[in-house]
Amino acid sequence: MLLGRERERLAIENALAGARSGGSTVIALVGEPGIGKTALLDDAAQRAAEISGMQLLRARGVESEAHIPFGSLLELLRPALVMLEKVPQPQAVALGGALALRPAPAQDRFAIGAATLSLLAAYAEPGPVAVLIDDAQWLDESSAQALLFAFRRLVADPIAVFLAVREGEPSLIDGSGLPTLHLGGLSSDEAAALLRGLPAETAQRLHGATAGNPLALLELAPDAYDLALVPEGAPVLVSTRISHAFRQRAGSLDEAARRALVLAATSDSGDLRTLERAAARLGIDLEALAVAESAGLVTLHAGAVEFRHPLARSAIYADAPAGQRRDAHRALAAALPDRDVDRRAWHLAAAAIGTDDSASAALEQAGARGRERSAYATAAAAFERAGQLAADAERRARLLWEAAEAAWLAGLADRAATLLGQARAATGDPGRLAQIDQLAGHIAVHRGPVMRGHAILTAAAGRADPERAVAMLAEAAFACFLAGDPAEMLSVAERARSLLPENSSARARFLAATAVGMARILGGDAAAGAEAAHEAVTLAENSPGLREDLQLMPWLTLGPLLLRQTGAGRPLLDHALRTARDHAAVGALPFVLNLIARDQAATDRWAVAEATYREAIDLARESGQQTELAFGLTGLAWLQARRGRELDCRACVAEALRLNHDLGARLNEVWATAALGELELGLGDAARAVRHFERQQRLLLDVGITDADLSPAAELVDAYARLGRDDDARQAADRFMDMARAKGQPWSLARALRSQGMLAAGSGFAALFEQALSAHEQTPDAFETARTRLAYGERLRRARDRILAREQLRAAADAFEDLDARPWADRARAELAATGETLRRRDSSTLEELTPQELQIALLLTTGKTTRETAAALFLSPKTVEYHLRHVYQKLGIHSRDELAQALAAQDRQRSRHRAPR
Repeated sequence: MLLGRERERLAIENALAGARSGGSTVIALVGEPGIGKTALLDDAAQRAAEISGMQLLRARGVESEAHIPFGSLLELLRPALVMLEKVPQPQAVALGGALALRPAPAQDRFAIGAATLSLLAAYAEPGPVAVLIDDAQWLDESSAQALLFAFRRLVADPIAVFLAVREGEPSLIDGSGLPTLHLGGLSSDEAAALLRGLPAETAQRLHGATAGNPLALLELAPDAYDLALVPEGAPVLVSTRISHAFRQRAGSLDEAARRALVLAATSDSGDLRTLERAAARLGIDLEALAVAESAGLVTLHAGAVEFRHPLARSAIYADAPAGQRRDAHRALAAALPDRDVDRRAWHLAAAAIGTDDSASAALEQAGARGRERSAYATAAAAFERAGQLAADAERRARLLWEAAEAAWLAGLADRAATLLGQARAATGDPGRLAQIDQLAGHIAVHRGPVMRGHAILTAAAGRADPERAVAMLAEAAFACFLAGDPAEMLSVAERARSLLPENSSARARFLAATAVGMARILGGDAAAGAEAAHEAVTLAENSPGLREDLQLMPWLTLGPLLLRQTGAGRPLLDHALRTARDHAAVGALPFVLNLIARDQAATDRWAVAEATYREAIDLARESGQQTELAFGLTGLAWLQARRGRELDCRACVAEALRLNHDLGARLNEVWATAALGELELGLGDAARAVRHFERQQRLLLDVGITDADLSPAAELVDAYARLGRDDDARQAADRFMDMARAKGQPWSLARALRSQGMLAAGSGFAALFEQALSAHEQTPDAFETARTRLAYGERLRRARDRILAREQLRAAADAFEDLDARPWADRARAELAATGETLRRRDSSTLEELTPQELQIALLLTTGKTTRETAAALFLSPKTVEYHLRHVYQKLGIHSRDELAQALAAQDRQRSRHRAPR
């Protein structure tokens, strides 16, 4: 019978009721050892099974099994595996490999989480499911990561999740934002009911000493009178007292029982057959465990021994002599069946004193198996311990490097950096040092400071073979790109190109060409940079191997973005995104999404761009990618600025600049400053806009960036003109025209021609604006085109050509309305009103009524994807997709996917009509 806990039981009942109604709930029950978390889980299981008729999935973390790859996940999902065929194929392959059900290549660590979500959703299709996980703080890291990824995405599936977590111990709920219930002790009346038979005064004293901890009350009750020696009100460490009680109870047993208990405590499975074989090696009689059972320390089930509480096992193991523990580990390693090779490896390691090549080799194999199953966290632990046990220094260095690589893939960046330091100290081999530094540099580029990554990579490239050196130098060039250091970027990129051997791979040539393209465009020779970017795009378009390389997904998006040209490699953008989604490559997705969002923001798909940015930001936060997070925040800020969303813009800029302090990514600072300038210009404060844009120019000058695409000159010309600073406007426009002509790309030329048209004397402005609009036709940027039409209309109105002015201003206003660029739409309407024509504000666009996630779902469904395919692409469950789709239908007043496709297509047609001819 469960005493008290009305609050917790009500929360559990509400969660179960929510699951029965088709909703998802996750609750973490947090408390100290013995507080009653397991009892609440048992009560929840009983209610779910008896009252609700729900399916149950249960697992329990075991401290000694934290090194078994996906052990807890397999325990939890085993009943649900009958639904594996309903999981999208790439995810099913990933999960099957992780759980050792089938061979599978190593995957991004989040691919297993996506597959876990899909399997849970499939298992819940016939009816509601209750998921119960006890001692979640001891889940193996790989299982914990997969489960957290899944639990955070449960929305509309009939699933109730309950996690029991020991307070003060690291676990999957740390920083997760999952709802938590903190468990306190029983009340004094409830404690008295639990201790029925003890005098009321004694029960009251026990309650005060234990703060109502149920396990402590029960375990200390036999020694309750000893509490008289403790001053009333003095603090008592409950877990310490409980452990002491268990040790005392074990100490009262005979030698045979104590030895049997130590062996059982050393086992990480409690399997009696294994224990019997190990006991025979040690001359221990397992029959003695019956005495320990009578003492309330263990329970003997059919084929297994279970300790009364994890604290009992820990206390008995810790109290045993070290030599006795090592003997037990050694005996268990020999007694384990052949299939338990990973357990055997860890037992051998625990039995080792000093270096032990046999144990090291066993753990190395365990690490390799874990890596093959995408269990990177457990693989890292195995490789690290294998390295510590290795007698040979070079072998130790290799194993520590493998541990570092696995730790990085597991998202354990700090651990990876520490392991790389240890590996570097153990080796003098140039090839190994290059390998170590390549990973160290890669980590620094993604965590900051980015130029520290550049320094590591450029130094290490001199010790590497040409192919590896080119890859290292390309990444170093990208670090310079983020840092806004074009001079060094060009030096590094040219060095990469010079190292290409005659028979170099397409991969190396692609990386070198992309690096050179970035460097030259950013640093002054824009035409040569565009040529190199075209070369990289052509290589990727003609090489299936490059397009399928997950490590190259971010690089595939760079060329089209650098060129900003209709048709120049643009299919690569869609391919990179589709491939990353299909493989659940969350590690690559934030960067790919950020670049694609930046491209979408330079078209007429602003609502889509916002949704893409938000997905990139969320995934970057979840995967700990600080560089990509800052990149996404500055991009979103720039978009929000143009829409006049002041609070959102300023919040994104503030967070991005805080991150940038550690990253040293000056390019993000440039973009953040540009966003603030765009915001003020749109809001009509030209003076503040000038201050931000002039600061942006100084930043670009400081770092030596001369790319016309990053110049704020077009915006400065507009702001200067509004302030009557005509000479400043003229100088800015002329300098900008020189930069744009040097680059020779239509996007910057169109902006430069617009600036000239705004300032041209007499009737010559019309030809300049017409040239600008002609250049705009070669780019997909709807906002810049509308800005040119607005400026053209303003000049025509001042020239008293109202008919032509209205045509341009009407097209500009419509385009701004479509983009939801409200400040600019207001400005265009005001100019139109000055011509004598009034244009009413249109209703919000169809897309603007949808949330970013609803929009992503709507767009994927209208491309022909099924619900399941859409769910897999966005790491959601099918029911969550359907949940959001219902909201889409309600907002748009439609009832089918055909109508959804028609609604979105109609909006595209409407936009096309608003693009007036010149």
